[in-house]
Amino acid sequence: MKKRFLAAALMALAGCATIAPEAPEAVVKDRAQERWDALVRDDFHAAYAYLSPGSKQVIDEKNYVERLRKGFWKSAQVQSVKCASDRSCEAQVSIEYEFQGRRTKTPLHESWIREGSSWWYVLKS
Repeated sequence: MKKRFLAAALMALAGCATIAPEAPEAVVKDRAQERWDALVRDDFHAAYAYLSPGSKQVIDEKNYVERLRKGFWKSAQVQSVKCASDRSCEAQVSIEYEFQGRRTKTPLHESWIREGSSWWYVLKS
């Protein structure tokens, strides 16, 4: 009986250790990669969902989707994320796209902000 109680207590403590919140850099890196994965597979509606509430006030989903070109992005990899505060981060992304029949890789810098409990991409105008 004591052994079962001890085992249950240890499992409960181990579970508590994994509840610690992730660092903002890790969360933003994951969300930025998810957003780019959606763009690469031409799922522009899914990519729109990552826009900050302020960005969504500037452009609605229909106009956002219409201004993007299917098949343009070929790959994207989030290289790093640096957070200046617990509310804003910059992501460095390497993107590959096709332009005039040639594939090109280029670095890209993105701004992400935290509003509420989520991180959002800030659309540059």
